[in-house]
Amino acid sequence: MGNLAWINGEITSLSEAKVSLEDRGYLLGDGVYEVIRVYNGCTFYLEAHLERLSNSANAIQIEIPYSGSEIEKAVNDLIAESAYKDCYIYMQVTRGAAMRDHIFPDGVTPGMVMYVRPLAPLLAVEDVSPAKCITLPDERWMNCHIKTVNLLPNLLARQKAYEAKALEAILYRPGNIVTEGTRSNVFAIIDGVVRTHPQTNLILPGISRRIVLDLLGESDTYYEEKAFTVEDLKKASEVWLTSTSLEVNPVYEVDEYKVKGNLPGPLTLMLMKKFREKISSECKGD
Repeated sequence: MGNLAWINGEITSLSEAKVSLEDRGYLLGDGVYEVIRVYNGCTFYLEAHLERLSNSANAIQIEIPYSGSEIEKAVNDLIAESAYKDCYIYMQVTRGAAMRDHIFPDGVTPGMVMYVRPLAPLLAVEDVSPAKCITLPDERWMNCHIKTVNLLPNLLARQKAYEAKALEAILYRPGNIVTEGTRSNVFAIIDGVVRTHPQTNLILPGISRRIVLDLLGESDTYYEEKAFTVEDLKKASEVWLTSTSLEVNPVYEVDEYKVKGNLPGPLTLMLMKKFREKISSECKGD
């Protein structure tokens, strides 16, 4: 029970888990990862996360050494043995362990690890705190659709947000085009229309982003996957973030510009509630 790790097929305590010092994920950031939320002992959108993991691995020419069904069983085994009801699973696939070299090594089996950590139960919707955000230049590479372990630009931006007492840094490219946050996708209502950056190489195809787009469609709410600027964002009537950890989180301030109206705004609140209903539907528990 407790914090457990799964290392290439073997379960051990997280404190005793070990990987090679020459693992390319550690030495070179040569790997990809996923984080899966678990509610009431049930994984939330596991299949979508595994699909994205596979897409990321394929994009950097890593062959995941386990099938989807084998990974799903490993995830469920970890949850069961940990006895956690509310937790998250972190999983990572690297090219494997080999002598340090920029060239892909021959004859090396990719490595896969995962671990489980507890999370506090869900807050009630009315207890979710609206977020303060800052904006910063997007200094990441041009393949943000790949969920790699190379997160240093994200960390530097997130640290600046933390030092500014903000929950998130919202990033922008040349022309002040908003892309996403360091760990979230960004939505805004601009001139009465819901907008979010289109799914390109400049953003991560967020699972929670996909759920929110589905919820908007189900509610017949018109939206556009269309780029907008920092200036647009600061005039928005509602702004919210989406991610596995944040779910749907309203924003009250961007660079000291206050979002107008009540918080959360009516559409944000509807999405927060609908997202919770989706969780309840998918994760009914025992």
